[in-house]
Amino acid sequence: MAFRKKTVRDLALAEGQAALVRVDFNVPLDGGRITDDSRIRAALPTIEYLRERGARLVLCSHLGRPKDREPETSLRPVSERLGELIGAPVMQAPEVVGEEASRLAAALKPGEVLVLENTRWEPGETKNDPELARKLAELADVYVNDAFGAAHRAHASTAGVADHLRPAVAGFLLEREVTTLEGIVESPQRPLVVVLGGAKVTDKIGLIERFLEIADTILIGGAMCFAFFKAQGREIGTSLLHEPDVAEAERLLARARESKCELVLPSDIVVATDFSAGADHRQVPADAMPEGWMGLDVGDETRKAYADVIAQAGTVFWNGPMGAFELSPFAAGTRAVAEAVAAAPGTTVVGGGDSAAAVAQFGLADEVDHLSTGGGASLELLEGKVLPGVEALDDA
Repeated sequence: MAFRKKTVRDLALAEGQAALVRVDFNVPLDGGRITDDSRIRAALPTIEYLRERGARLVLCSHLGRPKDREPETSLRPVSERLGELIGAPVMQAPEVVGEEASRLAAALKPGEVLVLENTRWEPGETKNDPELARKLAELADVYVNDAFGAAHRAHASTAGVADHLRPAVAGFLLEREVTTLEGIVESPQRPLVVVLGGAKVTDKIGLIERFLEIADTILIGGAMCFAFFKAQGREIGTSLLHEPDVAEAERLLARARESKCELVLPSDIVVATDFSAGADHRQVPADAMPEGWMGLDVGDETRKAYADVIAQAGTVFWNGPMGAFELSPFAAGTRAVAEAVAAAPGTTVVGGGDSAAAVAQFGLADEVDHLSTGGGASLELLEGKVLPGVEALDDA
């Protein structure tokens, strides 16, 4: 399907023109060491494309949720890693905007790269401050947004800057993400199977409602299944439950009964005495959970049933773990889904966040067709919401 916005391919760049590129370098850090550089790697096609055409690159990104200019949220480790990946020096600005950032940007030669500091060091970033957006725009001749993971935020560097800098186009990653995810809801290969896990129903209401209209099967796992069990009057022991979820689950079950989509809940659960790797645990039928025990994973029967459905799918979308996969005794359900999705012959798409982390943890990242870099952005796009960072770009 056609992408509805202009992309870097549409730019008529003269050598030496500057491109302000919004990337998503919000990578996990452990004491200043990057533990997963996949988001940096995901931006490389756009960065290299522009470098090869003689553009001067000014990159900007947020990192974490700093409340001030916190040194531990500096992008310096990211700049160093990017330099290793492209085999060329990458300069790090000491600020987002200001005299030094402007001087460094102006001094760039064709193909050179400058990374601005963490955009959230500026309080105007999350407020979409027009003055910050204008100052960012002054650093370049064109604007490229390749930060799909931040495209659902109307921030100065993702949306506001496009009010001051044209052309404003999409990078390759943003284009691929939007095209792939829109394809799931607009023209999926049938049957369309959606696997949803995680903790809260309220986090996925919009997604479940949308897929009840268009999917063939929705497989539910994770702690969110307990809200559905509770809505059916079942015992859930001490399992994690967000009380407002129960009414929503009841409403969604009613909608599912009127839908052509089958909403499937686990048939067996792994329960434990407490939330720890060393806790006593056992498998029980989903309708016979004992008092005082908590559910922490789906059981063997559910794993096999879900894997069988996934194997028959024309398109699979998976978002959210099946259990507490960070604790090894309760990782089997999430692993089973990850392996089933990786082996499925249909088109396979994994949403960001914990699902992406699980696929990477199990060494299956290269086995799925598309691994989204955007958690919240993926879900909002699939729900049918407008993403400000995409909407701000030039129409194709």
